[in-house]
Amino acid sequence: MPKITLVIFILLFAISKKALTQAYTSFFTGDVADVTTVTKGGTVLMGGATENDNAMRWFLQRSGGGDVVVIRASGSNGYNNYLFTTLGIAVNSVQTIVFNNASAAYDPYVINQIRNAEALWIAGGDQYNYVNYWKNTPIDTAINFLINTKKVTVGGTSAGMAILGGIVNTAQFGSVTSATALNNPYHSSIDLLNGGFILNPILQNVLTDTHYDNPDRKGRHTSFLAHLFTDFAIPAKGIASEEYTAVCIDTNGIANVYGNYPANDDYAYFLAPNCVLPNTPETCIAGQPLTWNRNNDALKVYKVAGTQNGANSFNLNNWTTGTGGTWEKWHVTNGVLTANTPTVAPACLATAINNINIINAIKVYPTPAKNMVAIVVAQTLKPKKIMVTNGTGQQIHLQETAAQQLNLNISTWASGVYFLKVIGKQHWSIVKIIKQ
Repeated sequence: MPKITLVIFILLFAISKKALTQAYTSFFTGDVADVTTVTKGGTVLMGGATENDNAMRWFLQRSGGGDVVVIRASGSNGYNNYLFTTLGIAVNSVQTIVFNNASAAYDPYVINQIRNAEALWIAGGDQYNYVNYWKNTPIDTAINFLINTKKVTVGGTSAGMAILGGIVNTAQFGSVTSATALNNPYHSSIDLLNGGFILNPILQNVLTDTHYDNPDRKGRHTSFLAHLFTDFAIPAKGIASEEYTAVCIDTNGIANVYGNYPANDDYAYFLAPNCVLPNTPETCIAGQPLTWNRNNDALKVYKVAGTQNGANSFNLNNWTTGTGGTWEKWHVTNGVLTANTPTVAPACLATAINNINIINAIKVYPTPAKNMVAIVVAQTLKPKKIMVTNGTGQQIHLQETAAQQLNLNISTWASGVYFLKVIGKQHWSIVKIIKQ
């Protein structure tokens, strides 16, 4: 090979290698040898300011001393020493992987490191970067593997918390204020991803919100839930954390709340539509202020103070029982939210509303699929109709059926991810369909 050609080849190889490595930046602390430990599943939802140390200790303890991975799309290695040394919980390693662009989601090393983690933390930042970089990539597959197969604890703060719900405010068009959302639930800056992309069963049909006290986000959260109820007949629920508050959810569906109360007003909120019928918004129309009043009792909200030992809790299995908190009722009239009204826990019969989610009640195969999918519905769910929405929440299929087994022709659908919801008289369930 001529000398000048060899020099050009080496130069191009170096540039190519540099471009490849720039897809992500890795910061590693601890033992580089991978270990396998006994882990405990769980979820941590943190409000977005300084991390709560005791909640983070809860997070680390569930790793069994294994390898902790932090993923983010901005920032640096601030978590490494904090998680490896400061909190006093021994772990094998802490690695921070910064996604510099979307191509990192396809890097085999990055994918492997996430899959091998015994605990995964998602840092704050721009949540739309997370949606844009990770949705429908090997990264969301790896995260879902950790949650549903490997059974490890996955948590996040601020933007990291925002993407962990089964419904996601993508923030594609920037942040939305409560005033904007209440005065127009369909404002152009609102972009809700129905179905999310991280499949945590306990957070299915849950929309999270962060920084709840700075600024006040109660109004926009309520407006988002009204929007979802109106468009998709989903009585979606909400979990919110104030900035210095963390919600730690164990595998039994019990959410313990950590903070520094009573020294500080650190609260978490659990929102659900009242189960007394009718309970849908009265006026939820584009360009008009929201009214969701229902006799001043549209939403039942459990407000829980976060303490240093996380003693106060809420039961996500029934959304009606908790310890250490108080019940409030919220309503919106002509774009004005009224909250902080003392009330009592919901006392409806389970049959009062079609809002009982049966996890894993539907099987769909093959997946991915090109032309037809077979749908098998568990006997516990008696179908009345099925509904399919695409990744943006648009309804593309609706049919009445009482069949426990049926076939669905998807040959004309565009490639992508869809969500099949089977609705029964008293129950419902949802599953993902991947169209090739």
